[in-house]
Amino acid sequence: MTFIERTVKERILHLAAHFPVVVLTGARQTGKTTLMKQAFGDMPGIRYVTLDYPMLRNLARNDPEMFLQQYPAPVIIDEIQYAPELFPYIKIRIDADRKAGQYFLTGSQMFHLMKNVSESLAGRVGLVSLYGLTRSEIAGKEETLFLPSNRFGTPVAETVVSVFDSIFRGGMPQMVADASLPPGDYFSAYVQTYIERDIRDLLEIKKERSFLSFLSCVAARTGQELNLNSLAVDVGIDNKTAERWLSLLVTSGLVFLLQPYSGNTVKRIVKRPKLYFMDTGLACHLSLWNNPRTLENSAMAGAMFETYVVSELVKQYSNKGLDVRSRFCYYRDNNGCEIDLLIVENGMVYPVEIKKSASPDKDALKNFKVLPSLHVASGQGAVICLSPFVYPLDENNKAVPVGVL
Repeated sequence: MTFIERTVKERILHLAAHFPVVVLTGARQTGKTTLMKQAFGDMPGIRYVTLDYPMLRNLARNDPEMFLQQYPAPVIIDEIQYAPELFPYIKIRIDADRKAGQYFLTGSQMFHLMKNVSESLAGRVGLVSLYGLTRSEIAGKEETLFLPSNRFGTPVAETVVSVFDSIFRGGMPQMVADASLPPGDYFSAYVQTYIERDIRDLLEIKKERSFLSFLSCVAARTGQELNLNSLAVDVGIDNKTAERWLSLLVTSGLVFLLQPYSGNTVKRIVKRPKLYFMDTGLACHLSLWNNPRTLENSAMAGAMFETYVVSELVKQYSNKGLDVRSRFCYYRDNNGCEIDLLIVENGMVYPVEIKKSASPDKDALKNFKVLPSLHVASGQGAVICLSPFVYPLDENNKAVPVGVL
């Protein structure tokens, strides 16, 4: 399989030059192991070990000192969450020698992993999150952060058909690299692996069927405001269980919660976050779409296109090591006035609307009128759409093709 160059590799190499430990987290099958091996495989004396093997996992759990003697630094340890007993012993070693670039750890169960990292390796570790492939990575071109104020080059030629083909397959590396692999085959196995290896030990076995139903209900709500009570009722669970299960999806890297804008002077604001699946292919599979043309013409097409754009921007900013939680939000008040995305950068708020349209007009900007009430400086705005080219909508806002992302 051809290696796809990952933008985040630059960030990983930077952290490895400054921290003794680098931890790469992310959902399953996003390419963590491949990326670590590609980034550090040529380092003199580097070793690689995976705790997927039961014998090695048992050694790491039962005799962590012996394990680290057998696999001394520099070392890549895959699936580190299976042996949390290693963390105190790694801490002892790096406290004795704070040299950068000693331990390179990967893990999929972020809800386990991050607790152990924060308890044992605080101040000693560089953290990186890995998602599926971005459009730039798939196209093999340099990635630049999107801002509405950017000067945009020639966009990649896209049509509604090509975009929804991309939405339907998603950005998992194997789905991109193997164009003949049916999404249904891949994602059926993916979901089963996720439940068996990441979820089953956290849930009662008798609730596995309910969790699958919960996954599908969340996927069907991608691009919408979160309503935990509605989710709980539809699945037949209580609100506390729904909240806990959603937290697992977020910390697994499968779901992103876009928080509402909050300002001291804004009183009539909706407080619920919007939820987005980070891989549209998985969202399509879970919400039972089996054909991109059917999806393209469905009532869910707009929400799925919005999910595609928001997840792309989250991946872009995350690849550069930027905290999207402090930069991205949305606006909606009790009057129903909504702006899909606000990007906060350098003291400015940049409004973004997302429209599944090839020719949006000034009416797409109507909700930007609320910006003065936020009492914060606002920059240029954009309507990300299916237009083949960039064009102005007024003196401060423009239509931007999804092909520039």
